[in-house]
This record gives sequence, C-alpha cells and structure tokens, in this order.
Amino acid sequence: MTAKPPLTLYLAAPRGFCAGVDRAIKIVEMALEKWGAPVYVRHEIVHNRYVVDDLRAKGAVFVEELDECPGDRPVIFSAHGVPKAVPAEAARREMVYVDATCPLVSKVHVEAERHHEAGRQIVMIGHAGHPETIGTMGQLPEGAVLLVETEADVDRLQVRDPDSLAFITQTTLSVDDTAGIVARLKARYPAIEGPHKEDICYATTNRQAAVKAMAPHIDALLVIGAPNSSNSRRLVEVGRAAGCGYSQLVQRAADIDWRALDGARAVGVTAGASAPELLVEEVCDAFAARYDVTRETVETAVEQVEFKVPRALRDAARPQGAGARA
Repeated sequence: MTAKPPLTLYLAAPRGFCAGVDRAIKIVEMALEKWGAPVYVRHEIVHNRYVVDDLRAKGAVFVEELDECPGDRPVIFSAHGVPKAVPAEAARREMVYVDATCPLVSKVHVEAERHHEAGRQIVMIGHAGHPETIGTMGQLPEGAVLLVETEADVDRLQVRDPDSLAFITQTTLSVDDTAGIVARLKARYPAIEGPHKEDICYATTNRQAAVKAMAPHIDALLVIGAPNSSNSRRLVEVGRAAGCGYSQLVQRAADIDWRALDGARAVGVTAGASAPELLVEEVCDAFAARYDVTRETVETAVEQVEFKVPRALRDAARPQGAGARA
C-alpha cells in the first residue's frame, strides 16, 4: 500500500457562520415550528445551497418576489434586507411576516435614513444587483442613493452638492478595496460624512484577517461558500491579493480540483459567513482520504456575538390579527 503524501491543512478561525446568518436560519426553523409548513421565504435566507436545501426539506418555500406568496401563510424576509416597499406591501395584504434582516445591515439602513433626513445625498459602496445593496438603496426614494463599485466610479460621480454628502457601504465587501474607494471619496469630497463605525461587518473583517494571516504559510487556499455569496468571493480575492497563487471557491468537497493541488504541501481552508461547519469537515475528510493530514488552526479573533430572534417567535402565543410583523 502506497503511503499517503504529507499535507498540512491550515484552518482559518474564525470561519463559517456569523451571528446574522445563525439568527436568520433560526428564524426560519422557529417559524416552521410555530406555524407549520409551508413558510415562505423571499429570496434565499442566506447564500448557501446546502442551507437552503436543508430548510426546503423542512418545509420552507423560497420565492423571489412577494407576489409569489399566498396571503394566508407567513413570509420571511432574508438576512440581506429588503426595500421598504416589500414589508409595506406585506402589511397592505395583511400578511404575517418576519424580518430576518441582519441587525448589522439594519444599522446601515438607519444610517442611510439619518443622512437623508439631514438633507445629505448618499453614496453607497456596494455591488450592483446584490440583494443587500438593493435592500439598502430601497430604504430611500429612488435617486437618493448613488452607487459606486470602484475607485473609477468615484471619479465619474455627479453629485448635487459636494458639501452635503455621506457614504455607506455594503457589509460584505473587501476591507482593503473599500478603504481605497473611501480614500478616493474623501480626496474628492473632503466634507463627506462616513459611518460612526465601519459598515463592513465584524464577521467579514475577521474572516479576511484570518486569510491574510494564513496566506504566508500555504500553497493554495480553498474558500467554502456559494458563488452568489459576496463575503465568500471576497475571501478568494483576499487570498490572491495576499500571495496565494491558487485561491478558489468550492461549494462542497466534490468541487475540489485535485489536479490543481498536485504538489501542494500546505493548503488553507476557510468558509464564508453563510457556510456551515459540516461542509468544512466534509472538505477536511476529503483531504484525509488522499493525504496524511496534519491540522493547524490560524486564529486571529474570537467571536462571541449573538443576535436575538424577533420576540414574536420567542413568545408562545400566536400573533394577534392579520398583517402582524413578527
């Protein structure tokens, strides 16, 4: 029997589920327990196929728009947030709905409203078409928020009043890329106001920091996450920028390109904020089947954040009346 080649697996810490994702999944599970199946969810509750399929098997029905939901069943809004028009329409239809928006995304919504009420035009740093960006921009009237994705976009901005501006950001961006865009905004508009505390969430920041710390020790990096997960894709980019010649996104162990890893002696593994730990273990087991694996953990932070689920799901009583917001 041929001996397995040695390989060191460096596991990033923290990795995987963040508090907002954990809360959103609990909301769906508790809603199913409270109201029974089916419970409707507008958009993927979080961006991970395994999580979505698991909840679907329990009775969750995922739709893209509210008009796909019957009026007599509860509907849950995803962790990414929704435009104000969505809960308004749910209330008009007298639906029972639960908002699973991550509290850190909700914080950005509040910031946007505060700046708008103060008469400032808002610049949002984010990715066009991403649900979080759509939801955040949808908190205000159309045209109140200008979107930029790159430093070059900043140079093309046409603003109403350069002395009455504020910026906000999507919570799942690259810390380094965003810093460059913010610097360009401040250089062009010195009076622009920013968040009291950085909008990029703690989980995104921590996962990127762990990848940076791991990068000097590894030949390749695997990021477990979904192709439509912004924070997972940013981890791949951070790995490449930190010097990993091979930095790839995989959804499951079956997606690993073993030929690309041929000759590697140290591989880093991390997971986006919506990827469950069991997928990390699945990937580790796949390596153990092919290599004599030694595990090392690269820990750069300890996360103890926890967000409460809405009170109506914690209470035993059914919400009274139609159109209730849980």
